[in-house]
Amino acid sequence: MSELDNDDDIEVKIDHPHFTKEMRKDYLILIPSMLDIHFAICEDALKSCGYNVEICKNKGPEVVTEGLKYVHNDTCYPALLVAGQFIDNLNHRPKEETHKIVLLITQTGGGCRASNYIHLLRKALIKAGYEYIPVVSLNASNLERDSGLQFTIPLITRLSAAIVYGDLIMYLRNKTRSYETNKGDTQKTVDKWVAILRDQFNHKKGASWRYVKKNVRDICKDFDAIPLTKVIKPKVGVVGEIYIKYAALGNNDLEEFLVSEGAEVMVPGLCGFINYCCYNGVYDHLIYGGKRIASMVNKFVIHYIARRENLLIKSIKKYTSITPMNPFKETKDKNEGILDRGTKMGEGWLLTAEMVELVEMGYKNIVCAQPFGCLPNHICGKGVMKKIKQEHPEANIVAIDYDPSATRVNQENRIKLMLSVAREHLDDEFEI
Repeated sequence: MSELDNDDDIEVKIDHPHFTKEMRKDYLILIPSMLDIHFAICEDALKSCGYNVEICKNKGPEVVTEGLKYVHNDTCYPALLVAGQFIDNLNHRPKEETHKIVLLITQTGGGCRASNYIHLLRKALIKAGYEYIPVVSLNASNLERDSGLQFTIPLITRLSAAIVYGDLIMYLRNKTRSYETNKGDTQKTVDKWVAILRDQFNHKKGASWRYVKKNVRDICKDFDAIPLTKVIKPKVGVVGEIYIKYAALGNNDLEEFLVSEGAEVMVPGLCGFINYCCYNGVYDHLIYGGKRIASMVNKFVIHYIARRENLLIKSIKKYTSITPMNPFKETKDKNEGILDRGTKMGEGWLLTAEMVELVEMGYKNIVCAQPFGCLPNHICGKGVMKKIKQEHPEANIVAIDYDPSATRVNQENRIKLMLSVAREHLDDEFEI
């Protein structure tokens, strides 16, 4: 049982600590880990805008233990891990140092438990004795605002560029690392470009359209220069709840495990999720009578992302022999006939669309990674698998639940069973 099972004796402070402009100079902003490549670049994008930022790197069983201490054990597994990682990180710092720390988390404002992370985290901090630490919400839904964190044009431009770079590097890494002739070449290229981009942001460069075009071209050329073998390997796509899909801490190093088992892994990029959130803003107006101005703003963001997405696709086609990703305007239609676009809780229709798209791209073997008891993912993931298999009989999909009580051995054995089926149906053609 969790220590929060007896909640009545805890009085949550309504007037929680805030992050102010004056704190920006002296306070360290801690961010939980999720996408290693993206967040490493975003770290310096934020620093270039005057924020002192650090991505949490602590992992291991201690994170889960701390989460179970201070978050109800019926709560979403990602929430438990985020709180646990923060508190474990704070516990390993001198007490006086923690008085100059701010915690930053993102919120989408969707209709699932994730929108309550910030309140769960504040309660956990009170329980752990860190009630004086501000928790800041990074969101575009007007859930909360702190004066110390402001959405300026330079901040938005640099973070968006960092996400585009992260998506490109992650995509090219996944397309090459399972086939590299010389083991380690792909990771060296990843490390090289993460270091270059971080240095550019440190010098307030790298975010302009001119820099983005040049960097994208050079990144493609470097990955194309990696010698690859023409060994046929099973292709596996990974979808699911955003944190469990991306965070190695949440999915027990799922990508590394799949690669070690001889598979090529494909994980859809973060821009796809951002696009999904923006399209929901448009559909809110069309389906639910939402505000027209919100729809117009979301359409502008969609256009902004599409321009950069087109650059990635064209650059991969021109400078590499690798098959590029699909534009999101095609991805968003893949759920038609299976799930309505009004289904937007959690990963909603995006989860269904990504599974169909992966199957059609040749990634017939799919791991749907989800927190145990995540209702949106059970509906939009498990709930549509039968329909997807009816339309695509070649689809080989397995749903894996992640939870403090779930054993890694059991998860990996189920994935191995999926891979054994995949090896029996390997294509005769090799295409990267």
